Order: sequence, then structure tokens, then C-alpha cells
Amino acid sequence: MFTRDGLRRNDRASSRRTILLAAPALLGLASLRLSHAQGSASSWPPVFETGRSQFTVVRPREPVPALRLQDLRGHEVLVTPKPGGVTLINFWATWCAACRLDLPMLASLARSRSDKLTIYAICTDTKDIRKIRAYLASVKALGLACYADPYETAAAASKPSDSLFKLVGMPITYLVGTSQRIEGYITGAADWLSPSGAQLLQFYHEQG
Repeated sequence: MFTRDGLRRNDRASSRRTILLAAPALLGLASLRLSHAQGSASSWPPVFETGRSQFTVVRPREPVPALRLQDLRGHEVLVTPKPGGVTLINFWATWCAACRLDLPMLASLARSRSDKLTIYAICTDTKDIRKIRAYLASVKALGLACYADPYETAAAASKPSDSLFKLVGMPITYLVGTSQRIEGYITGAADWLSPSGAQLLQFYHEQG
């Protein structure tokens, strides 16, 4: 014959056994969720932002063909991202106030990471090589690999919808990964020398 207290004790014991039996499954589920969250975080780039925007991932990842440009001596050149490395392709204009900050920053970045990073800066508003050289000298960015785009192979001003690179702001810098495909872009004067900028570049170096 069971008493009421005996039934309560049996119920509590049964509940404890149920919790103990369920604990491994619950721990396994929690571990699976944590593992999935960590995997998602490791496959997504770290946050990198300017005052007004942040690095935006682009999908699908379009391959970057050879770009027919003019160098600062007026010679026609074919510019391509280097395989196995990260390339920044920057678009700027002489009328752009933020470009006066962005170009010297990119020049400093090119000097500090010359063995791991390639940077191309493309002027979008003039084809006058002398004017481009004078502008770069005025902002102390002459050491930067800079080009004019008279053939509109990089950014077609006459038909923007056909352009591989969309100029949604000025300046704008596209990041091309080790597979020579566009990974994303950031607008504005981005501090690539900051810890968050270095982390983003390192992330894409390791993706190869």
C-alpha cells in the first residue's frame, strides 16, 4: 500500500532519473549548436567599417578579368589581380574630398604590406595623366600604383549597368581574394592600417 508521501518520493525520483537520462542528449544538442555557430563565424569576414559604411560582401563572386588601363606615363597596360594574393582595386576622383584622405592611406598600406598585398588605384573623372600626377603629388600619394581608365574597362561611366565594378560611392575599394574573384567592397576613406582593417585582409589571405 502506497502513502501519499511515498508517491511523491517516487515521482521526484522518477523526475531525477528522466533529467539524468536526458542530460547527455541536451549537452550534445548544445555542443552541436555551438559548433555550428563557431563554424558560421569563422566563414564570415570580420567587421570593418568607416564612419558611414562597412565592408559589404558581394555574392556571387565574379572573376576579375585583365583590365585595359593607362599608367602614369601614358602607356597602355593590362592590370590583373595577382593569383594567390589579395588585391585592392580603388576608384577615386579629383573632386572627391574623402579621396584626399583615402589615397595617402592606401599608399602607406602599399608600402607596409608590399609583399602580401597588391593595390591598384583608378581615377574615374579624368583621362589627363598630367592632372592625375599633379593631384597625387598634392595629396602625397605618388608611390601608389595609379591608372587612368580611358577605355572604360574597369568602370563604364557611359553604361554603369555593364560595369563589373559598381561605383555606389566615392571613393570605393573592392577587395579581390586569392581566387581572383571579387569578395566585397567598402566606400569612404577606410583605415586599412587599423586592427580591424588588418584582420579583414588577413582573413582573406587565409581563405586561399
